[in-house]
Amino acid sequence: MALTSTPEVRTTKPAPVTAARESDAAASPARPRASLFENVIHQFNKAADLMGLDANIRKILSKPQNEISVNFPVKMDNGRVEVFTGYRVQHNSALGPFKGGLRYHPSVDIDEVRALAAWMTWKTALTNIPFGGAKGGIQLEPWKYSPDELQRITRRFTYALGENIGPEYDIPAPDVNTNPQIMAWILDTYLSTIPPHLRQGCTHVVTGKPVVSGGSLGRDKATGQGIVFLIEQWAKDKGLTLSNLTYTIQGFGNVGSWAARLLKQLGARMIAVEDHTGAIAEAAGIDPDALADYVRIKGGVRGYESATAIDRVALFRMKADIFIPAAMESQVTAATAPMLEVHLVAEGANGPTDPEGDAILQQRGIDVLPDFLCNSGGVIVSYFEWLQNKRSEYWDLEEVDHKLRKKILGAYRSVRETAAEFKTDWRTAAYIVALRHIAIVYNERGIFP
Repeated sequence: MALTSTPEVRTTKPAPVTAARESDAAASPARPRASLFENVIHQFNKAADLMGLDANIRKILSKPQNEISVNFPVKMDNGRVEVFTGYRVQHNSALGPFKGGLRYHPSVDIDEVRALAAWMTWKTALTNIPFGGAKGGIQLEPWKYSPDELQRITRRFTYALGENIGPEYDIPAPDVNTNPQIMAWILDTYLSTIPPHLRQGCTHVVTGKPVVSGGSLGRDKATGQGIVFLIEQWAKDKGLTLSNLTYTIQGFGNVGSWAARLLKQLGARMIAVEDHTGAIAEAAGIDPDALADYVRIKGGVRGYESATAIDRVALFRMKADIFIPAAMESQVTAATAPMLEVHLVAEGANGPTDPEGDAILQQRGIDVLPDFLCNSGGVIVSYFEWLQNKRSEYWDLEEVDHKLRKKILGAYRSVRETAAEFKTDWRTAAYIVALRHIAIVYNERGIFP
């Protein structure tokens, strides 16, 4: 193959953050699918076997430390009461406080949250951040609720979690269909439960906050920025020039749109994009900035006049240099992986490639920047925000971006070297880097009693 030259919460339609996970059915026959957590354990065991991970540490890391499920009532605008189910899974805290996002989506269940929490453990260990892994969310369709209802749902969920979150214990952040506004509501609710004289020392209970409420500059683009730093380094390693490369992208919410806008600045050309409303393509290139403006008004990419509507299969079959899945999990599967005509899959989403799809990509020689490396920019800058809050500091954007680049490229080099050391794929190498880090801590500290 020759080389070619902030999630918003909406009340009438889904926020433009993902393509629906269910849409995979359009391209694959009905068949039993392994649970998301089973996929995580499959990847984990492959790395643990290859590196000879201590059997006792393997047992500990194969299960979450804590799983919290809460059912809580909320009064709607019309006076009726709905009961919602929320989750917080705290996978591991060997390296530091639990850290991970909260998502509002109808697919949220304990299995999904359990898997996402484990990935957070690997992500923080891989990037050498002193956090553990957690994840949470509420099972709901946020676009069906008014802003006032979403505020009450968020505040009641925060209150229900109680002491299961805290600035030195478990720090939530935005994820699918949550945003800085929701983090501000969580912050305010949490602080109301703290004695007044201690409140100013607890603003780091959440990250991804609005800047005026203690958020960090650069946090909105952090995940997309991290993806671009890594793609830039991958291209350099391959002797390629980004200005000659094309890419397709799945998901045009916060992560996907920022990645596209930043790649535009480096000269790369987006030729196709899909979100929950549909897919569009244009061989001459789609302007990410103009498309982002359109999506803010229309709620999705469908109907964008400067591109042609295509179906989902056509998106996967589109010949390009790079594919960026930045939507939901389990999109690159046994059905869709053979369709891809690209040289690199840069995983902006969590778990976008299942084990069967992963094996096919490896067989076909398609490079993969694995999810918990590729999308780690968000948690890295969340860590920077947490530090700024603790120190009562504000860093300028140049400092944040410099520190992010240094941190994420350090992880990239570690994965590259480990892949060569073990003669394995990059996903397995990323697991080995993370597991080595955690194993050292357990070996030094021991296991109580």
